[in-house]
Amino acid sequence: MEKTVCELFAGVGGFRIGLEQSDSNWNTVWANQWEPGKKNQHAFDCYVSHFGKNENYINEDIASIDKSNIPNHNLLVGGFPCQDYSVARTGAKGIEGKKGVLWWQIRDILETKQPKFVLLENVDRLLKSPTNQRGRDFGVILACFNDLGYSVEWRVINAADYGFAQRRRRTFIFACKNTTKYFISMSNIPLEDIIKKDGFFIKEFSIKSNLNSKEIDFQYKDLLDVSDNFKMNFENSGVMRNGKIYTTEIIPAEINAKPLSEIIEYNGVNKRYNLGENLEKWSYLKGAKDILRKAGTPHEYHFREGAISFPDGLDKPARTMLTSEGSLNRSTHVIEDPKSRCYRILTPIETERINGFPDNWTDTGMPEKFRYFCMGNALVVGLVKKMGVTLNKIFETE
Repeated sequence: MEKTVCELFAGVGGFRIGLEQSDSNWNTVWANQWEPGKKNQHAFDCYVSHFGKNENYINEDIASIDKSNIPNHNLLVGGFPCQDYSVARTGAKGIEGKKGVLWWQIRDILETKQPKFVLLENVDRLLKSPTNQRGRDFGVILACFNDLGYSVEWRVINAADYGFAQRRRRTFIFACKNTTKYFISMSNIPLEDIIKKDGFFIKEFSIKSNLNSKEIDFQYKDLLDVSDNFKMNFENSGVMRNGKIYTTEIIPAEINAKPLSEIIEYNGVNKRYNLGENLEKWSYLKGAKDILRKAGTPHEYHFREGAISFPDGLDKPARTMLTSEGSLNRSTHVIEDPKSRCYRILTPIETERINGFPDNWTDTGMPEKFRYFCMGNALVVGLVKKMGVTLNKIFETE
């Protein structure tokens, strides 16, 4: 089967890099990247600077695109935002999700183009959202896949557990059409064994054990029924197949993570990255706090937060990078430069290395603060490369 890919919410190309590192024969036939409300589309410009201009690399709002114009593809990939996936009945139009929620654009593409395989990435809290109806949002997603004839396997993966340089936990969702040879080969395997021995993720992401297993019949009238009534405590891995959901908490077979000491720049780091006169401000932001605040008269409450390591230890992997990385805020990494012994923030190249991108990948004319923003949004490329190894084997048998 041809290794044709549609890349949604492409950013600066993390999914594409990972797949192509696993096999150069992956062919991205369509890609979309759009940053709402931004005059300058720096991420898209970065994407085309590396992969070339192509009439099928689109810098438009995905909601405005006629899905039938997207080329046929066998693998749909993308990192989509965690939003409110609730639905409502809208009279003659039937059931609709909230406007602007990007999951519904993915669903429309699945319905229109029917790709054989899907690989998506989201934040780990997706499985627990919303707080007042745990598991509803993920239940809506699973119901959409189920209605369109797909089976699903998911896993929350912390990149540092498998040897990478960042403690970044993300939910990965792998889906296959129930008409594929892959599905047929898996259809009689017990759901627990898919997680522990035979499934998609276990091939490259080994585990030590699992616990807190549960299995339910996934029965519902329609998406509105799921949105209004479904709740479930999803664990960090699971399977949906033939009207059943199995979920279990897996304990990863950890590989020693790459520490910051192996990825930082040791020579020629510009002094402008040093904290300088802001050292006291940084120390306050990183420190523990217990602040009495007022929320209207006479209500008062204590705002508390624990301390963050200051500086970040070079003997450990990075914490999860956020889009605010590099700015003066609590979450930005601060290290003691081994050469100058000055406290400094990470350089853009170091943030690229933390995510597994080539050096200066984002040095394509965008402002430096947006280079940090892009890396805060990006996935860990090496995880996709490992998943690509498994996808290569699957595609060979289709």
